[in-house]
Amino acid sequence: KEKRYLLVLFRSVLDFNDPFSTEVKPRILLMGLRRSGKSSIQKVVFHKMSPNETLFLESTNKICREDVSNSSFVNFQIWDFPGQIDFFDPTFDYEMIFRGTGALIFVIDSQDDYMEALARLHLTVTRAYKVNPDINFEIFIHKVDGLSDDHKIETQRDIHQRANDDLADAGLEKIHLSFYLTSIYDHSIFEAFSKVVQKLIPQLPTLENLLNIFISNSGIEKAFLFDVVSKIYIATDSTPVDMQTYELCCDMIDVVIDISCIYGLKDDGTGTPYDKESMAIIKLNNTTVLYLKEVTKFLALVCFVREESFERKGLIDYNFHCFRKAIQEVFEVRMKVVRSRKHQSHARKDKRPTANGTSRLPL
Repeated sequence: KEKRYLLVLFRSVLDFNDPFSTEVKPRILLMGLRRSGKSSIQKVVFHKMSPNETLFLESTNKICREDVSNSSFVNFQIWDFPGQIDFFDPTFDYEMIFRGTGALIFVIDSQDDYMEALARLHLTVTRAYKVNPDINFEIFIHKVDGLSDDHKIETQRDIHQRANDDLADAGLEKIHLSFYLTSIYDHSIFEAFSKVVQKLIPQLPTLENLLNIFISNSGIEKAFLFDVVSKIYIATDSTPVDMQTYELCCDMIDVVIDISCIYGLKDDGTGTPYDKESMAIIKLNNTTVLYLKEVTKFLALVCFVREESFERKGLIDYNFHCFRKAIQEVFEVRMKVVRSRKHQSHARKDKRPTANGTSRLPL
């Protein structure tokens, strides 16, 4: 009964036969064995739950769908699958599950014996690839906060080696697996999710190019384009990302939002704590300045600037104005594409024959 119910749920919630729906809102599947930490990841990243509170989460016993629609770029669905259900049982149509999926995140508990997890990973990846070769396979080696640095590296090497050897033995060397060391107790889970989401953003090369132009003409060391709600960075410039730099950006966003929620609202509690006037400057003790500016109501630009470069703040602000205008133009193009696809999708549905054999036409 449970399996039949889950299958009906799949068909009722998602229109798998609509090729336009997946282009507008890609799906991310969150899979793994029981108690591997899938639900905790979702709660911490998208619901702002404290990592300590996740200790009291019950094991997931049904499919949980999360719509993430914070902006035109960060716009997708996350499906959290119960680890105890065999999705490759003959009663399940696994082709329906994987068709049109953008990314498959498989979570492995690094503190547990991961041989069974690797076997399930291999089965999942091989079946999914046959249905949809375009899926991005992302492996989260999770709960690494309890491991020493040497143990982390050794665990990642071992899992990487075994997973790829299994694929090679099956003649599937061309399948690419991406591996991330993650924990909900630091910013590694946000950085890993950032990289997963970036692969689903068609405009990523354009955004990176705009950021490169912006920093090169403004004397800026590093710049991130953040989704404020989730603290996922959807783009950065071409210079390497340093974990400490990313953590400082996340902390700055928290500070700005917290202070804005306290002092940014009107006396009657109305208004929005984050708007087009939102801006923050934090001077660090190493002659570096953190500079945050609102780009859209869901996006913020966070920059690392040397103090001597920040003296030319007028130039930085002018270049930022040009950058924000370019981002808005990218938004407009994206929204036109989305509306066009939705219109085509609805038009196609309207032309489907009815019971008496005539086509549905809009009134």
